This record gives sequence, structure tokens and C-alpha cells, in this order.
Amino acid sequence: MSSSVTSLRPCRLVPGEVDLATLRAIYHGELELSLDPAAFAAINAAQQTVEAILATGEVVYGINTGFGKLAQTRIPAARLAELQRNLVLSHSVGTGALLEDNVTRLIMACKVISLARGHSGIRPAVVEALLSLYNAGVMPCIPAKGSVGASGDLAPLAHLSLMLIGEGQVRVKGTLISAVEGLALAGLRPIELGPKEGLALLNGTQVSTSLALVGLFEAERSFAAGLVAGALTLEAIKGSVKPFDDRIHQARGQAGQIAVARAVSSLLDGSDIVVSHADCGRVQDPYSIRCVPQVMGACLDNLNYAARTLQIEANAASDNPLVFTDSGEVISGGNFHAEPVAFAADIIALAIAEIGAISERRLALLLDTGLSGLPPFLINEGGVNSGFMIAQVTAAALASENKSLAHPASVDSLPTSANQEDHVSMATFAARRLGDMCFNTSVVVGIEAMAAAQGIDFNRPLASSAALEQQLTAIRERVAFLASDRLLAPDIEAMRLWVAEFSLPPQVQALLPSYASTR
Repeated sequence: MSSSVTSLRPCRLVPGEVDLATLRAIYHGELELSLDPAAFAAINAAQQTVEAILATGEVVYGINTGFGKLAQTRIPAARLAELQRNLVLSHSVGTGALLEDNVTRLIMACKVISLARGHSGIRPAVVEALLSLYNAGVMPCIPAKGSVGASGDLAPLAHLSLMLIGEGQVRVKGTLISAVEGLALAGLRPIELGPKEGLALLNGTQVSTSLALVGLFEAERSFAAGLVAGALTLEAIKGSVKPFDDRIHQARGQAGQIAVARAVSSLLDGSDIVVSHADCGRVQDPYSIRCVPQVMGACLDNLNYAARTLQIEANAASDNPLVFTDSGEVISGGNFHAEPVAFAADIIALAIAEIGAISERRLALLLDTGLSGLPPFLINEGGVNSGFMIAQVTAAALASENKSLAHPASVDSLPTSANQEDHVSMATFAARRLGDMCFNTSVVVGIEAMAAAQGIDFNRPLASSAALEQQLTAIRERVAFLASDRLLAPDIEAMRLWVAEFSLPPQVQALLPSYASTR
């Protein structure tokens, strides 16, 4: 989503120690960034190591050689600047729609963090230029498609780097202007890249990592809304609260399951609806109600695992080769290979799909009068009115679409660069597809929450808990009770936005990895 924040909070980045909450605030455009002054010592030391190697005439990959399959080709000193410029130009081969500003903002910040670890051998001026462009709101035009997630996100990061050398276009407040004009807005001129600087900019996992982080942040919203919607559905059907007894979950020992059961119990605390059917003899609800702790708890565990991986990666030195100033060595490796990011994105995809899948099943339960005890399709005068009948079809379509999108991308690999890059991660697509999946699940969960609110209204004057009544009020501010059939598409969109914007109950917010410390 785009940020509406006008006053930015200052934030000093400490490379290697940037937490998820900071990364989320960067994504939402809430921060003005600076770099911890202590980082410049490491940046300078690495750049001086590169200069010392050049002075000896030693041949080192990425400094005075070609790239990839052309690594055996030595480049004369007089052509090193040309080498770096040509690298950026030749690798700018992305295609598709441009990444949105909130994503490119995160990519730029992650690139700064990585370069500032002091293993890249670039000049401080390059890092400072990226920070100046970020703070001036000058966003690189990065096509979404064209990276296989190994040797770094080469094509998209090349498009980011174009603006530094004054090539191509940038975007400022949604308007496309030339890179030279964008640089001027930040008080800069085009940079002539020094030895290794182009390669350091292009190598790295910052695009796939940023896309995966966006998927994580949006998945957290879907997870939180899914828990609230599930609690509302339980109230609407007057379901049993016994499956949320802490003793059940302690007996199994799964951390996410225990945490989710406690959160739902807390959401229901003080509900008159729960009290009203305490002795109804209801023993077992369908799994979509009874097993919320087990399913959503497993989703939470997956989100926590992915969050840890992505926080590490956002702080990583992931270009190649890396400079080690203590020994004066420049060592080639493979930190640009985004397999950890691909796995994390695939795991997030599984969680997103399951959050939507169980939500759609609860929605179907609400509409089935034989299971819910509510009017068929949650509408009076059924027959003349169809109620939520076809809204559930929309939810089913999107939940099914997510099943296909959840297929792991990390198991695919297609060799590139004349088989030099013979195994790749596909992390960038793995992460990029999370956006579509989160959109789908937010619609499904939003429809469920709207239907559950309708069901609870049929149970009035009984009241739910204070926490859930607050959510019901927020829902009713967006959508009215469905007294008879009306155009539901605007209501569905309003509820999708509720998922993106609703106020997180504290007992749910406490579960989310980017809202809690993970270091």
C-alpha cells in the first residue's frame, strides 16, 4: 500500500542490525534514512583494499576481469571505468511492469545496508548517493521480471544502478523524469563507477529479499485478519470454545498453536454470546473452526521462520567477490545465490494459501444453515435474495488460485550464462508472486469477516467481547448489514481494505514477527 505519512521519522541504519520493524517502516515510507557513521570506516577500509590490489597489478575477479563466463579475460586499467559502466548497461534487460515505489524504497535501503557492511570495496560516495536519492524520493524504475535469483538479482539491480550513472528514467511522486533530472533533485551528478562498484551494485539479493519482505508484511495482515474473522465466525455460529483450552495445546507442544489458541481465547474473553450457549451440549465443530489453533498456528510458525531468514538476508553482504580487510583478500563465493530467500518465500506462500483456504471453509460453513443455524446464505427472504451465495464463489475462486500459486518456485532451476550459473534459485519470482497471493487471501478473509458480522447481527441483542465488538463496529463503518440483495463488489473491496488497514488487536499483534523483536 502507499503511505500517506507526510512527516518522516529519522532513522540511523546500523548495518547488520536492522530489524523487521524498521524494514516495515521503510516499506510504508515512514522514515528518513541515514547511515551509522561507524559504518564508513569499514566501507573506506574495503575500498582501500581494492585500490591496493590494483596497485600491485594482481588479477582479481570483478576488479580487473570480465564477469561470469568471461572471468578469465583481464581488463587493462585504462578501461576499468568502461567495464563497470558497460556492466550496468548490458545487464539492464528487465521487462514487465515497474515495481511500485514502496518496494523500490525497500530495495534501495537493503542495498545500502549490504554495501555498508564493508565487504563490497566501493567508495562511500556511492552509498551516500543512494541515501540521498532515497531521502529525496527519487525512485529507480525497476521492471518486475527478469531475475532468476542467482548471481544476484542482476537485471533489476542493474536498473536500480542506471540512475546513478545518469541513464534511463526515475520516478518522483509517480511522475517519470530522466535520471539526470532525478539526480539533480537530490543534489547529485552522474557517477563514474570505480573498480568493482558496478558489480557490487548488481550482485546481491536485495530485490528478491525486499519482495519477500513485502509478502511477509502483507501476510501478517492477512493472518491477523484471519484470526479475527475466525473468532467472529465462531461467535456467529455459537461454536464451542473448548477446543481453545490451553491444556489441549500444551499437550502437543507446538509453539504457534499454543500462541494462537491463547490469542483467540483472549479475543473471546467477556463475550455474552459465549455465555449464552455454555450448556448447549455442542461437542464438535467442523475442522475450520475447531482446528484454528492447529492450522493458523502452523502458519504462524512458518511466518516466524521466514521472518528470521529474511531479517538475516536484509542485513547480509551478498555481492561477489567479497573484500576482507583484515587479510587484504578479495574472495569469490556465492552469497548472491538466493536459495534461502526462495525457501522463505515458498514457505510464506504456503501460509498465505492456508490462511485463505481455512477462511473460505468457514465462510462456506456460515452460509450452510444446517451447520450454522443461521438463515441460508445469511439473508432474509432467501430465494428472492441470494445473500452471500456468490460472494463465497469469489472466495472459492481466489482460494483455488492460491493453491496453484503456492507451488514451490525454489524447486525449479534453468541454467544461464553458458552453464556458469548452472543452478539458480528462482527467488525473485518466488517472492514476487506473494503479492498476488496476499491480495487473494485478503479478499477471502474480508468476505468471511463481512459474513461473520452478518451472522452476529442475526444473533442480536447478544453482544460479543469488547475486542470483537470493536472490530464489528469497524466493519459496519465500511459495509452495512445486508437486508436485501445489493451490489456487493464495492463491499468486498471495502473489506479487502479492512484487512490492509484495520487496527490490530494487541493480543494478535503480539504474535506477528515484524511487530516483535526477532533478534
